[in-house]
Amino acid sequence: MTKRKPNILVSNDDGIEAPGLQRLVEELKTYANVYVSAPYRQQSAVGHSITIFYPLRTYEHYIDGKFFGIAVEGTPADAVKIGVLHFFKDIKFDLVVSGINHGANTAINIIYSGTVSAATEGTILKIPSIAVSLTTFNKSDFIEPAKITSNIIKQMWEDDKINLNEGTLLNMNIPNVPANEIKGVLVTKQGRSYWEDTFEVRADPNGRDYYWLTGHMLYRDSSIEFDVAAVNDNYVSITPLHFDLTDYNTFEVIRNWKINL
Repeated sequence: MTKRKPNILVSNDDGIEAPGLQRLVEELKTYANVYVSAPYRQQSAVGHSITIFYPLRTYEHYIDGKFFGIAVEGTPADAVKIGVLHFFKDIKFDLVVSGINHGANTAINIIYSGTVSAATEGTILKIPSIAVSLTTFNKSDFIEPAKITSNIIKQMWEDDKINLNEGTLLNMNIPNVPANEIKGVLVTKQGRSYWEDTFEVRADPNGRDYYWLTGHMLYRDSSIEFDVAAVNDNYVSITPLHFDLTDYNTFEVIRNWKINL
């Protein structure tokens, strides 16, 4: 028996005109009903911020004269929230997909990621959600990564693997190699690699200092059980994430502390 078409909301943090999002929408439309609500412009590394003190402005976005989706002058979380609760409120979504992001969202990057935060917002709204990233900042047409992503999601839908535990999303990272060099798909843990940050001091034409964040990644993960190492070894990495940030091991250790006021 053929399953019905899933209803999928697509968002991202690179903006509604990003090729990663547009190629993904094209592929998903081959078997799904696809709706788009994405930031109007680049919103990378904004984390899970939402707009509460300023009004949200939105625009209908067209490609080649055809309606493509809603562009939101806000964050990725804003775009998902207003898409689900307002613009497409009559749609029962089966899945939120955020991406395809231009650049890896592995290890510590997950904390800052607007791509992951758009998917997290989907889980907050009780919709199964997936964040997808291509692990490069080099120029890409996103054609092959979009096909890979679409095929994986289609398999998950047909095999009833979309419905995850409440509050859990999947974070997918695709290595930037030809499709025939990808070894397979691994379910992984969030890596422990992190950035060693510095600020580069520069001067504007008036001689006033300004600061530019820079740095390099310190790699701590050699086992492919972690996302960074998996994609470096040419595997697609899928990591389950949960927005409950409680450290349960520490909770058990300190729960009986006696602390006086």
